[in-house]
Amino acid sequence: FAPLQSIDLSTLPRCFGYPLSIFFIVINEFCERFSYYGMRAVLVLYFKYFLRWDDNLSTAIYHTFVALCYLTPILGAIVADSWLGKFMTIISLSIVYTIGQVIMAVSSINDLTDYNRDGTPDNISLHIGLSMIGLILIAFGTGGIKPCVAAFGGDQFDEEQEKQRSRFFSLFYLAVNAGSLLSTIITPILRGEQCGIHTKQQCYPLAFGVPAALMAVSLMVFILGSNMYKKGHPEGNIMLQVSKCIGFAIKNRFKQRSKQFPKREHWLDWASEKYDKRLIVQTKMVLKVLFLYIPLPMFWALFDQQGSRWTLQATTMDGNFGAMQIQPDQMQTVNPILIVIMVPVVDAVIYPLIKKCHINFTPLRKITVGMFLASLAFVAAALVQVQIDKTLPDFPKEGQSQIKVINLGTDVAKVDFGPGIQNVSVESLRETKYLTFDPTSLKNVIISYGNETTNELLNVMGKERHTLILKNTIYIQTALLLDGLTTKSEDGKNKIRFINNLASAINITMDGTSFGHVNNFSATNYTSFTRGVKEIVVAFTDNSLTCKNQSMSFGYGSAYTIVIQECNNDTLGLRYVEDIQPNTVHMAWQIPQYFIITCGEVVFSVTGLSFSYSQAPSNMKSVLQAGWLLTVAVGNIIVLIVAGASKLSEQWAEYVLFAALLMAVCIIFSVMAYFYTYVDPAEIESQIDDEEKKNMDNEKWPGSILKNPISQTEM
Repeated sequence: FAPLQSIDLSTLPRCFGYPLSIFFIVINEFCERFSYYGMRAVLVLYFKYFLRWDDNLSTAIYHTFVALCYLTPILGAIVADSWLGKFMTIISLSIVYTIGQVIMAVSSINDLTDYNRDGTPDNISLHIGLSMIGLILIAFGTGGIKPCVAAFGGDQFDEEQEKQRSRFFSLFYLAVNAGSLLSTIITPILRGEQCGIHTKQQCYPLAFGVPAALMAVSLMVFILGSNMYKKGHPEGNIMLQVSKCIGFAIKNRFKQRSKQFPKREHWLDWASEKYDKRLIVQTKMVLKVLFLYIPLPMFWALFDQQGSRWTLQATTMDGNFGAMQIQPDQMQTVNPILIVIMVPVVDAVIYPLIKKCHINFTPLRKITVGMFLASLAFVAAALVQVQIDKTLPDFPKEGQSQIKVINLGTDVAKVDFGPGIQNVSVESLRETKYLTFDPTSLKNVIISYGNETTNELLNVMGKERHTLILKNTIYIQTALLLDGLTTKSEDGKNKIRFINNLASAINITMDGTSFGHVNNFSATNYTSFTRGVKEIVVAFTDNSLTCKNQSMSFGYGSAYTIVIQECNNDTLGLRYVEDIQPNTVHMAWQIPQYFIITCGEVVFSVTGLSFSYSQAPSNMKSVLQAGWLLTVAVGNIIVLIVAGASKLSEQWAEYVLFAALLMAVCIIFSVMAYFYTYVDPAEIESQIDDEEKKNMDNEKWPGSILKNPISQTEM
């Protein structure tokens, strides 16, 4: 690849006055953001429903991954500026990125494995291992190129093209949001498809495979523009210089502690023996802003839970929007949609109105308001969660098992589960609710119909749901069915199974899906169906008789056992047993919390980036941008610490805890902001340059009298 010095800039192709190379960069960014956000949109559901991790572990791994994605930009910036340059860093880490996405897609393939009794894929450790390798590679890839791509695009413009450069960044930001928006709509749809050769499952290989393909396209598009790019050699990393300056100041301060030296105004002045005044003053400005960053990670701790806790919350809600059926992970699209709408509205309407009211809405006040709004968003999420909790079934926990009894017989059945456990009586053609037991105490069950009694052994394990079906004919028949339903459906579909209570074997079809041959007193497996009314057709295997009937109207996220009771005049007699209640709290109730937190993001994130840029010295803007990204990483680490340490059993209580923590941090930040003094880095740097020039003139003409234009106390 040719260095910048070997390229004749006038020969580079242009389009409408813009370097043609930037369009390759914009397309590259669109595809990369589609790849990242598309994979991330379904990630927490992949952990929960494919790897079968619980909510807490799924959330922990998700935020660990996001934290790593925002820690690695520092490494990417150092590699680009110190060794490889931006171009080669983007190429190298994009290859790593693509490999990681491919490994994630491969890790979710389950056709070559069987499923264990608890629903986990066989060889689960292999799936977990591949997933972790894939996520680590993705984190290094996306984080490493993050500080390089936008800056590389800005490098393509000449100095006199400031207007075009500004428009490029707007186009670049649009590509980021477009990629994010489309991917969070499309990949949940791909996940919702049924795919597989041996077993039909949620299609995570497709949901991860398409982002992997887009990342490969991103890499190829970037390489295609290679001959058009302006590429510069690495010039040394300013972050390393700042770190060395700080380290030397600390070391020199303690080294000279016992000696008599004049007191210095600032502890960084102890670096003056080795570093020039310009670097020291610039470092002071940077540290002043970084100190303000200390409380900011708490905002990101709440904000990034949109992809974890809020998505898991949506799995327990009703996604019926009339003509549209919204998947839980598609609710994340509310944020980018609102961002695209609200950023221009806030800039063009809200801020001017505030200014007309003569309110001095400074950047730090905007950031404070953003934190306050994020806290309110979690209060709204807690209120929604309280309503959801009223509708959730009580699933078995560790050390528990649940059994429901369905009596298909003609008489009352009495069931004795053993010493110390309450006996139950079940009316004919009725059922009990799920009964919770300690599985170690369930050894056998005694079933009685009048004077007729039978003793059956039970083989149950912890965290399982079973259905015990009973019938009295010539003798007492029993069957223990493993339900396998211990969570809400991740896609809002309804789980339906059938029990044949007729005297002969039948074939069952519902809505065109065949359940196959079902013997008398036998049950099918659960199959997923969308909401609405379905046609059920039963064909007898010993004759040509067929019966049919319309099902009840299924809701969203329910589970039913349908008992085939009779076939009378070609009409099917059905009985419905509710295994899991349908979702009744609508997903639309999440919109207020998304709206509030997006308002917070607009005044927090956009303002924070602008503030960081305006308060940074000209050659240290990358240092503050890296510091800003670091607050996102720390925020995700806070989620791990708080969620792990709180041990709260109720999700609404955890939401309230996060809201309270952010509110406390918001108050602390407002105090810090009150004492912050805004600076003009360009003016200070100009004063230092003038001072150095006068000092040089003073050395050349010792007799002249020059006034020092800036003192340490002014810093």
